[in-house]
Amino acid sequence: MSDLVQKKENKRKPKYNMWQNSGYMILLAWREKEKKVLVLAFLSAILSVASNLINLYVSPVILSKVENKVQISELFITILAFVGLMMLCSAASSYISTNSLYGRIQVRCAIITALSRKAATTSYPNIGDEKFRKLCVEASGATTSNGQATEAIWGTLTNLTKNVLGFTIYMLLLFSLDPFMLIVIVVTTFIGYFVSKYVNEYGYRHREEIAEYENKMWYIDGRAKDYSAAKDIRLFNIRPWLEELGEKAMDAFMAFHKRANGVYFWGRIADIILSFTRNGIAYAYLLNLVLSNGLSSSEFLLYFSAVGGFTSWVSGILGDLSTLHRQSLDISTVRECIEYPEQFKFETGEPLEPNNKKEYEIKLVNVSFRYPESERYTLENINLTLRPKEKLAVVGLNGAGKTTLIKLICGFFDPTDGQVLLNGKDIKGYNRRDYYKMFSAVFQDFSLLAGTIAANIAQTEEDIDMEKVKKCADQAGLLTKIQALPEGFETYLNRRVYENAIMLSGGETQRLMLARALYKDSPIIILDEPTAALDPIAEAELYQKYNEMTLGKSAIYISHRLASTRFCDRIIFIENNHITEEGTHDELLAQGGRYAELFEIQSKYYRDEVDTNEERE
Repeated sequence: MSDLVQKKENKRKPKYNMWQNSGYMILLAWREKEKKVLVLAFLSAILSVASNLINLYVSPVILSKVENKVQISELFITILAFVGLMMLCSAASSYISTNSLYGRIQVRCAIITALSRKAATTSYPNIGDEKFRKLCVEASGATTSNGQATEAIWGTLTNLTKNVLGFTIYMLLLFSLDPFMLIVIVVTTFIGYFVSKYVNEYGYRHREEIAEYENKMWYIDGRAKDYSAAKDIRLFNIRPWLEELGEKAMDAFMAFHKRANGVYFWGRIADIILSFTRNGIAYAYLLNLVLSNGLSSSEFLLYFSAVGGFTSWVSGILGDLSTLHRQSLDISTVRECIEYPEQFKFETGEPLEPNNKKEYEIKLVNVSFRYPESERYTLENINLTLRPKEKLAVVGLNGAGKTTLIKLICGFFDPTDGQVLLNGKDIKGYNRRDYYKMFSAVFQDFSLLAGTIAANIAQTEEDIDMEKVKKCADQAGLLTKIQALPEGFETYLNRRVYENAIMLSGGETQRLMLARALYKDSPIIILDEPTAALDPIAEAELYQKYNEMTLGKSAIYISHRLASTRFCDRIIFIENNHITEEGTHDELLAQGGRYAELFEIQSKYYRDEVDTNEERE
């Protein structure tokens, strides 16, 4: 067996047991002001036991009345009383069942909200942590419907309470019978419980394997539906490949469930055998009592029903415990996801309120960074200072570490070694969410939301400063495009949500992201390949506006076109994990190093573009 398979077969003990998870859910309902969930669950259990006792006694009592030859009126009243009690219990149970649903859904929604908040606000390195990603997938699966553990547990706790109450009452009722019979019932039921427990844990023991299959299927399904991949799928005829991958993932997924169903099947067979043994012994003993002790018909019927009921209560308790244990495994996964350790300080960190009137200096001191599980440093021994109001360009070949440097400056990652300082203080001590307010950024990956253009620029639906929105759109070179739309800034984006939405081109989307960064108006602006989707002429026009847009602010630019950043106060060239050259554009050309070499390779294209532009003018 390979190491990977062996790892999957190993048991992973949950962090919390079922009693801790039950307590967690009870406290959560209390905190969410859904106390009625607890009250109604308890009342439902009492009504179920009461209904069961009514059904237990109705036949023996009526039979006893008949044996004693009571008057018809008394017999009629007795029957009527039992019918009335049964109707009352049934009506009350139906009312409680209907009204319990809403509170239970509310508690589950609170968990969904907590999971969403965790995913949206967790420390950035967790996003790339495979363990955290798998926990998120598994936790999400435990909240998708009413039948999942985060809601179904209330039904289990209700049934468990009902079965414990019924067990106690029936135990007292059967106390006069031979203890040996009760021991047989309890022992055989306990054995069945532990068999069921082992079987039900099969899915949890293999949950990483399940998550792997599901991740593959969801990824393939997502790629097939991804609009951005539509051209490649058609041009390169990728569809058969995707179908093949999808079939393989589905086959592996179904093969796993076939194995799992085999385990569940034999577990069920064992449970049937134990149930037959338990009930056979109990009924044989009861029949012996009837023949040897001369029990009356009503007593025989009462004890006969009570023995069966007692068996059901014991089986119910252990069955509920088994179900509760299985649900607890899912709830433990949910809690482990919500409580996943954070690498950064948030509320416990020092508060920070950016002020555009204040000068900020960011300094990297002997910074080295290596991605988790990587043996090679992406950046090594970086010493860099971003001075107040300075425009800094970061250039280098693809894979040199430019974007990683930006992520370190923005606080998405902490250095493996060294420090990132803000005005002389290590950023690790700050509330990281406050630290993020220091930056307005445009990254290569876009994050358009389903909403209006104005909302996407302002990143809010309320209290939008439309004058500021228009100014930022104008600075980003998008105002004319937006004003030409029938709905202007109220035009919706994302056709998956709005039928009348529009789709922006890659260049227009980048301009929209730039407008968003300008609207945020933070002290430091980060532009990571902000013109990658623009043609050289459009790029040149946009870069000419950068001095005006970043006036009075510090700014960092990443660009693969070296001539684009010549307006910057300073340029650093990254190669082989280090800053190898530093200076202005002219200074770097004069040094005759790698920057000058790469610029010379690109320069003929820039000259052609400039000549063409001049001819047009």
